[in-house]
Amino acid sequence: MRLGVLDVGSNTVHLLVVDAHHGAHPWPAHSEKVVLRLAEQFGPDGALTDAGADGLVKAVGMARAAAAGLEADDLLAFATSAVRDATNAAEVLARVREETGVRLEVLSGADEARMTFLAVRRWFGWSAGRLLALDIGGGSLELAAGIDEDPDVAISLPLGAGRLSRERLRVDPAGAVAPPAEAVEELREYVDGLLDPAVEKLAAVGWERPVATSKTFRMLARLAGAAPSGAGLWARRSLTRTGLRQVLGFIRHIPPAQLPELEGVSAGRAHQLLAGAVVAEAVMRRLDVDALDICPWALREGVILRRLDQLEPM
Repeated sequence: MRLGVLDVGSNTVHLLVVDAHHGAHPWPAHSEKVVLRLAEQFGPDGALTDAGADGLVKAVGMARAAAAGLEADDLLAFATSAVRDATNAAEVLARVREETGVRLEVLSGADEARMTFLAVRRWFGWSAGRLLALDIGGGSLELAAGIDEDPDVAISLPLGAGRLSRERLRVDPAGAVAPPAEAVEELREYVDGLLDPAVEKLAAVGWERPVATSKTFRMLARLAGAAPSGAGLWARRSLTRTGLRQVLGFIRHIPPAQLPELEGVSAGRAHQLLAGAVVAEAVMRRLDVDALDICPWALREGVILRRLDQLEPM
């Protein structure tokens, strides 16, 4: 069957269409995204602005039309932290449903962590043993660990790279000056404080193979010397703590406007890179992880796999 997955995140609205059936590897047939940066379109009251809602309705409508044009049998549509955090989420979701016919499911942070963990488990298989899965999104950080396909611990913290760039570092994407050292150190202390309960819970579960997924981790790994995206999906990629510290050491001195010039850095997420690096370094340090394997599958693939599991075997 052909499945469409619509992911409404903090930065983008991403449509992925795959061909798959029960027990099979889902093969991408089409991918398209619209950069909305919903997390940056909130008013003082915490509500998504009219402009943000307009952009979301338009992007969802376009995605639905694209999925229909590709003859997708089903469209799985979900939203994460940006919509989840909006004080007017119910109104926005109702408008999207009324104007596009698409019912967006708002995932909890814990569900995000579970779905991502499922994707990581399927990618690496049972031989990976106990897994630790880390995912830095735009609005939140997801952590999960366990031996099965459903993790023993699934945690979500408000430590997304976009959120921290905006609220803590106050980064201007077009800024010509890097954030001051004091702001970076304050961010590090803030992240450490929020990680305390998660570190305790994860340590109690334990793991044999630590894995990271998400665009932020992939960019950091590329800057630390991992293979470029052109090397293909199957190229093994990793991020060491030593390499991450070196990356953090030089990007903290680069103005946000110049970060997109670095190879492997996405222009749309470049201004979030420093905050993401601070979170990644803190997690690896606090969990005493020396190296992370980078998994190409993440939340979207987890949603697809869960849906395929519900189908009758062919």
